[in-house]
Amino acid sequence: MTEILINAFDMACISHQASGLWRHPDDQASRYKTISYWTELAKTLERGLFDGLFIADVLGIYDVYGGNSQAALRNASQVPVNDPSLIIAAMAAVTTHLGFGLTATLSFEHPYPFARKMSTLDHLTQGRIGWNIVTGYLDSAARGNGQSQQQNHDTRYDIADDYLAVVKKLWNESWDDDAVINDRVNGIYTDPDKVRRIKYDGPYFSVDAIHLCEPSPQLVPVLYQAGTSAKGRGFAGKHAECVFLAGPTSTIVRSSATAIRDAVAAQGRNRDSVKIFSLVTVITAASDAEAIEKYEEYRRYVSLEGALTLMSGWTGIDFSSYDPEEPVRHIRSNAIHSAIDALTISDPDRIWMVRELAEHSAIGGMGVTFVGGPQTISDQLEDWIEETGVDGFNLAYAITPGSFEDFITYVIPELQHRKRYKTQYRPGTLREKIFSST
Repeated sequence: MTEILINAFDMACISHQASGLWRHPDDQASRYKTISYWTELAKTLERGLFDGLFIADVLGIYDVYGGNSQAALRNASQVPVNDPSLIIAAMAAVTTHLGFGLTATLSFEHPYPFARKMSTLDHLTQGRIGWNIVTGYLDSAARGNGQSQQQNHDTRYDIADDYLAVVKKLWNESWDDDAVINDRVNGIYTDPDKVRRIKYDGPYFSVDAIHLCEPSPQLVPVLYQAGTSAKGRGFAGKHAECVFLAGPTSTIVRSSATAIRDAVAAQGRNRDSVKIFSLVTVITAASDAEAIEKYEEYRRYVSLEGALTLMSGWTGIDFSSYDPEEPVRHIRSNAIHSAIDALTISDPDRIWMVRELAEHSAIGGMGVTFVGGPQTISDQLEDWIEETGVDGFNLAYAITPGSFEDFITYVIPELQHRKRYKTQYRPGTLREKIFSST
C-alpha cells in the first residue's frame, strides 16, 4: 500500500480557515507575528514526519461581504496577514527534512526578482522549497497594486503561462550546473562562459538578464497549483507537480482529481505523475467520544459571519445580501470558479442554504472535517483516498498548534501501524522525498 502524504496547512495570520476559533483559550494563532511560533511549529511537524508546511497567502483584504472590509477586520478573516516568505528561512534553520510550500501570487511581482527569491529560499532550505502558484482572486489585491480590478479569470491563467515560461528559463537555462568553479588559486568563482543572458519577449513579460543566483539544489521549486476550474486544470496539466484541491464530499473531490489527471495526460504526461492533496480538518482525541466532545466545544467559538466573509471573497458573491435561509444560487463570478461549482457537482438537485454553507465552512473551509479517535480518523483518511484517488492531505487546523499536535499524538501512530505513513524521512530534496514515497 502507498504511503499517505501529509502537509500542515497554515497562514501567517490570526484566523485562517476556522472562523472564530482564534478566541479559543488554547489557540496560539496570535503568536503568528513571532519567530518562535513558526520555529516551534516546524519542529513539531518534523517530529510528526510531516512532508511539508503548506503556507497560504493573500495580498488583498476580503471586502466582498457587505461591500467593505469591516467584517474581515472584526473577525480577523485572513487579516492582518504577514509575508509568508520571510519566515521560511527561520524554520529551515531548525529542521532538516520538513518541506515548505510557499503561496505566492504571480499577478503582482515581476518574474525576474521572484525567480531570485525562490532560488534564495531553495538555497537556504537546502532544496526543500515548493511554490504554490496562484493568480489571485481578490479585486482588493489588484487595487492595492495600482490596478482598477483584477484581470478576468481566464486571462490570469494566460498571464501565468507566460510567467512560468520566464522563470523556468531563468532557473534552468541561465547557469550551467558546473558554472561555479570556486577556483581560489586563479581567482575565478564563476566561469563566465557557462552563464547565459536570458532574452525573453512574451505576450505579458519581457526579460533581458542573467539569473542572479547560482544553481540551487532543485533549480526549480516543487510546483504546486490549486485551481480546479477548466482553465486551472489546463494550467495544472501543463505545469503542476502537486495539486491542492478542496471539496465537501468525496464525490466532488474524486471528480476534481480525475479531471486533473485527465489534464495531465492530455499534455502527454503520466496521469499519476502528479501528487494530489485534498483539504481536510481533523478533530481527534483518544476516543471517538472525546473527539466529538472536543468538536462540539470548538463549534461554540465559530463565527458564521467570519465564515461567510471568507466565502464571499472566494466566490465573489456578497453573502451579506442573503437571508440565512435563502438558497445559494449558482452564480458565475470572476473569483474562484471552482468554489461555487463544487456545491453542485455531487448533487445537482440539492440547494444549499446560506446558513448551511456558513456552518459547513466555519471550521474546515471548503474542505471536509473528520471527527473521531485514532481508528476512526485513520479509517476516514484511508476511505477518502480510496474513494477519491488523491495521494494525501493538506491538514488544516481548528486551533493551532493543538490540532497538529493531536494528529501527531493520536493518528500518526495508527497510520504507521497500518503501514500507511512513513516511520522516517527519506534523503534528498523536497521533490525527491515526495516522489519516492510510493
